[in-house]
Amino acid sequence: MHKSTSSKRKSFRLYAIVSTALVGVGAAAALAAGITPATASSLAQNADTQVAVFMIPLTLLVLALLFEVTRTAMRGTLPVDSKPRRPSRLNWTPGNGEG
Repeated sequence: MHKSTSSKRKSFRLYAIVSTALVGVGAAAALAAGITPATASSLAQNADTQVAVFMIPLTLLVLALLFEVTRTAMRGTLPVDSKPRRPSRLNWTPGNGEG
C-alpha cells in the first residue's frame, strides 16, 4: 500500500509543533514577567528600539532567502516534475470528427 505522508512532511509537522510550543512558552514567560502590550509600547518610544524592531525580522528574512537561494544553487540542476503540456486546439468545434 502506498504511504500518503512522506518523511519530509512528518519532519515539517514536528518543526511546526515545536515552534508553536516555543511561541506559547515565550508568551507565557512574557506574561509571567509582567510584560504586556501596554508596557512594551513604552519601551518602543526610543528610536533605536523602533529601528531594531523593524530591522531584525527584515534581516532574518533576507538571510533566510539567501540561504534558500544558495541551497537551491548548490543542489545543481532543477528537477523536472512533469512533461510540458500539449498545446490545446484553438479551432475546435463540436462534431469535427475527433472524439
